[in-house]
Amino acid sequence: MEATDRADRVFSELLSRTGEAAPEPRLAATARVLELLGDPQASYPVIQLTGTNGKTSTSRLIESTLRAHGLRTGLFTSPHLVRFTERISIDGLPIADSVVADNWEDISPFLDLVDSELESRGEPRITFFEALTVLAFACFADAPVDVAVIEVGMGGEWDSTNVADAQIAVLTPIDLDHTQRLGSTIAEIARTKSGIIKAGATVISAAQPAAALAEIQARVEAMGATLVLQDRDFALTEDLVAVGGQQISVRGRAGSYEQLYLPLYGDHQAQNAAVALTAVEAFFGDGTAPLGEDPLTEGLAEATSPGRLQLIGVEPTILVDAAHNPHGARSLRAAIERYFDVDEVALVIGVLADKDAAGILTELAPIATTVLATQSESERSIPAEQLAALAAELLPDRAVAPYESIVDALIEARDWADQKPRRLVLVAGSIILGGEAIETALDREWKP
Repeated sequence: MEATDRADRVFSELLSRTGEAAPEPRLAATARVLELLGDPQASYPVIQLTGTNGKTSTSRLIESTLRAHGLRTGLFTSPHLVRFTERISIDGLPIADSVVADNWEDISPFLDLVDSELESRGEPRITFFEALTVLAFACFADAPVDVAVIEVGMGGEWDSTNVADAQIAVLTPIDLDHTQRLGSTIAEIARTKSGIIKAGATVISAAQPAAALAEIQARVEAMGATLVLQDRDFALTEDLVAVGGQQISVRGRAGSYEQLYLPLYGDHQAQNAAVALTAVEAFFGDGTAPLGEDPLTEGLAEATSPGRLQLIGVEPTILVDAAHNPHGARSLRAAIERYFDVDEVALVIGVLADKDAAGILTELAPIATTVLATQSESERSIPAEQLAALAAELLPDRAVAPYESIVDALIEARDWADQKPRRLVLVAGSIILGGEAIETALDREWKP
């Protein structure tokens, strides 16, 4: 069997388990499998990230900078855009199909054993994300890596990734999201997310709402940790538009870093870079020594963030962004207004049922000339007709139409954009939809 087929079979077996939309709030099951495997997650230092927005981009920026400093890195992010192997990267590349399949064969008997133990106690068996977490930790130990950068799946306190003893905890901006699982207030959500803070850890936090910061500070004090807070202990001091991205300057804990090129769009990405840089400072000498100019420049310049204002087509321009809550949509709108010199935007949007579709549409309304409401293949998607009706209600002065598939919506949006200069197509509202848009562009060779 070819390596690709073996890896696809791994994904099929993962999908046979309870999905990511219904995580089990527990650590013991994941910890038990890892214990049987010899605790691979304890064989390398871990930097763990949580937050509402910016987790994946910040994780990638940290990983790229660590790799530029000569370290062999592991990166675990979620969800994926096109293929599940994107979630597990080693030295900046998605894990090889053969490697992921070999590691799956190694861990499968232990997953089965713990499944039996759980079922004998009347508990749900290992979930999709718990199994994937185990797989990632095992792959990183097998590589082996010098450091692993781990993004939580949901929340923090009971997320399966929290079995790792991360001595650097990174918190990106916290806002309302996954309210049915994490709580209905920012304070409740922050309480759950701050659960990644371990005893004696160094905590790097983006600027936070007052309610979130209070919860973070309480956890820091309880765990004897050290809080490094944006705009108090470090700061973004310059952010200028540049060709293909931006030029930033950052005041870190150990030094100041001037005129760094960041090939990502959006003020929020500059803020993410400041957080990432400070996390890397903490990793090397606990923030007491400045980072080397050359590896820092290289690390940021080579950073990528797939699905975040990603260019997937030209003539006309098509951008994909994973914004799937109002906070992310607000940052996306600001980036379009500042970085892209266009007159009109076709918004191709699809949203999952557990997300704030009205809030996302309201935030993106100022830049949307026309709205093409669609749906991803996920069974959790809001039907296109329903989303179109909501968009028409919220944006009564815009042209709104439903499209059953992302392919149909993109073809129509491209035709519209072709009719006049300075028009842009923007796909947003769902990470799953973004992945389908990327696949569509690849299939139809809308090359950027």
